Amino acid sequence: MKIYDYFRSSAAYRVRIALNIKGLDPARDFIHLRHGDQHQGDYLAVNPQGLVPALVDGDGETHTQSLAIIEYLDEMHPEPPLLPADPTGRSRVRSLAFSIGCDLHPLNNMRVLKHLEERFGLTSEQVANDWYLHWINIGFLALERRLVAETSTGRFCHGDRLTLADCCLVPQVFNATRYAADMSSFPVIQRIYDACMAESAVSSAQPSAQPDAE
Repeated sequence: MKIYDYFRSSAAYRVRIALNIKGLDPARDFIHLRHGDQHQGDYLAVNPQGLVPALVDGDGETHTQSLAIIEYLDEMHPEPPLLPADPTGRSRVRSLAFSIGCDLHPLNNMRVLKHLEERFGLTSEQVANDWYLHWINIGFLALERRLVAETSTGRFCHGDRLTLADCCLVPQVFNATRYAADMSSFPVIQRIYDACMAESAVSSAQPSAQPDAE
């Protein structure tokens, strides 16, 4: 098994958390997004989207899209599970994960932020303050309301076991902190993040812990 990874990619960060929870240690191929490695022919042959992560399994099959990769890992390595056993619980965890992975994160992806600067002439400060933090606040406000109101919230996003939702939450909070988001408005999100980071499977997946972090 091999993962194509970039230490600061939120999507790759999610998969690293899942791999650690499962106790899996695949070979690693570093794709430097800021140097444009993702646009090179060798990598485009692996993932035509030119995105990370990509996971090549033991049979040589390539898996892309972080949420799909995590569910694949959960099916192939069921213990410990990253989705609840009951349909309602699975729906809730996927809903929380998708609200981050599909609604919030794509708006603040590196290539989107870069396009705002290059195409529309925004400064890095404008991108951070007028765009990034705007969408973080909207996304986190809705997520905070759910986590406060729904009784299935526990130590983590769903109960007291790490799930797919936590794999998505942690990188998003990590990046929001990098952009100096005011997390005091989101105390439950912060509490869950802190609980996640107390788990070695999560803390060892953070960008600064990666061997090729710059």
